Amino acid sequence: MTQSDTVLIVGAGPTGLTTACTLLQHGVDCRVIDRRKGPASEPKALILWSGALEVLRRIDVADALEKRALPLSGASYWSNGKRTGGVRFGALADTAFPRPLCVPQSVTEGVLYDRLLKLGGNVEWNTELTEARITGSTQSGVPSDVSVSLSVPGTGSPAPLSPRWLVGADGTHSKVREAAGIAFEGSTYARDFLLGDGEFSGGLPEDEAQYHLTPEGVLVVVPLPGGGHRVFFDRDATGEVRPLSDEELQELLTARGPKGWTLDSTWWRSTFRVHTKVAGTFRAGRVFLAGDAAHCHSPAGGQGLNTGVQDGFNLGWKLAAVIHGADPALLDSYEAERRPAALRALRNSDRQTKLWMLRDGPKRVLRDAVLKVATATGALDRKIVPELAQLDPGLESSPAVPGGLPKADPRSAKDAKGPRLLRPGVRLPDTPWQPLHGTGSASLHEFLAAGRHALLVVQGGGDDLADATARKAAELAARSSVGSQTDVLLLTDHRPRGGGDASAPYAGAVDISRKLTVLAEAEQRPLVIYVRPDGAVGAWSSHRDLAPLAAGVSVLGTAVESVA
Repeated sequence: MTQSDTVLIVGAGPTGLTTACTLLQHGVDCRVIDRRKGPASEPKALILWSGALEVLRRIDVADALEKRALPLSGASYWSNGKRTGGVRFGALADTAFPRPLCVPQSVTEGVLYDRLLKLGGNVEWNTELTEARITGSTQSGVPSDVSVSLSVPGTGSPAPLSPRWLVGADGTHSKVREAAGIAFEGSTYARDFLLGDGEFSGGLPEDEAQYHLTPEGVLVVVPLPGGGHRVFFDRDATGEVRPLSDEELQELLTARGPKGWTLDSTWWRSTFRVHTKVAGTFRAGRVFLAGDAAHCHSPAGGQGLNTGVQDGFNLGWKLAAVIHGADPALLDSYEAERRPAALRALRNSDRQTKLWMLRDGPKRVLRDAVLKVATATGALDRKIVPELAQLDPGLESSPAVPGGLPKADPRSAKDAKGPRLLRPGVRLPDTPWQPLHGTGSASLHEFLAAGRHALLVVQGGGDDLADATARKAAELAARSSVGSQTDVLLLTDHRPRGGGDASAPYAGAVDISRKLTVLAEAEQRPLVIYVRPDGAVGAWSSHRDLAPLAAGVSVLGTAVESVA
């Protein structure tokens, strides 16, 4: 078996490509197959929210996507021809992406595919998973052995393969999920959904999504980058799958939209049914599900692609760590972290869809009144936007975040600011700084955007102690299973004489905001924080010895047994 056969990814959509790019960045080859002829040409999903954009930044594609995207300023809700509510985008704090971007899925896939090729990866197009056999069991009774057959162009018979790990990113009709015997639980809306992308006239919004809620159904309008708009409607289910003609789309636009809106031409039209489903489990032994293979959503709120991209990054860095020698138990946290996130996204999109579909008169009046009040009080901005942005990973209960580890003084930082700022599983807030050496990053988030493991050593107890602790942290990282994927950074609240030691085995930065250094001052000794590749706090310790940190964070140790 070659190294590239260790991980087989079925599906080269945004989720599969994100998984592959993450593995490659962390030094693990993989094999990616897709039954399609090449990258997607259909625009499909449009919206990239802040959480997904931060992930895409970590695999170095966010800048390319921003250049081809349209930033959205907000969304508004209309009923009986009048504006009843709305949200404004751009107020999210502690992120480089305070507002969502409108960018067609075909563009997202194309940028990810280009990144995959630059990383030395490839996609085997026209290659289909024809059979998967999952046999044997681990001590816990879950399947452990995987063998598959691939239909490869130019070969007369299916090609057998036994990957160590199998990732199903092959969509709602996933063959991987079916082979693993994993249930896909949920329901299907009793509505057809119809859309058209094209050129319109009559004053459609230029940078705002609009929702026109009528007794007959919804009209959603989204401006597209480079010009044009998407219009989206629902209707009673008919069983037909043919796209509507331009004339039929115009009839719906006239019935549900403002006067004067005219469809001039379309370049893409589609009719589809919408499901709201989630897999019973995201893992069966050495088989994992991600993206639409694990969960499918209503298009309301643009949650599906965003959730899938975050699935792919989460699974990618964990698989890489285990392949490099980390404890295989780390992989147990994939489902523990991503299935709750998928359920939250599912609830959000389902709630919005049901809001669209209200037909009863009194309920519509109540809905419109609630939207007005929630807009006037700012409740929509405060609640809806952060939920859709998916910035809060909500990992506090994950088995991969052991939390605050033994401290030198049990009284220290216990009641200080540490627990709030360093709550395990919570994404670290950004803080600006002045780099000394070893990094050109001007802030914490810019430093973490590399998508690597990080040990932050926050000065406390004097320069010499901080330097000694940072050197110990660098030694710990070098000996760990992810040593080549770990950065060590010393944070101080002042500039040392001479600007710092450029020969030190760690990078250095002056933390000018003191958000973190004030915590170490309370300890009177350095604070060491393990930050995961996704920017969340994995664990922290102010213990004189770093052994508790190494013992508490699986990637900083070595595997009990080989899994390669």
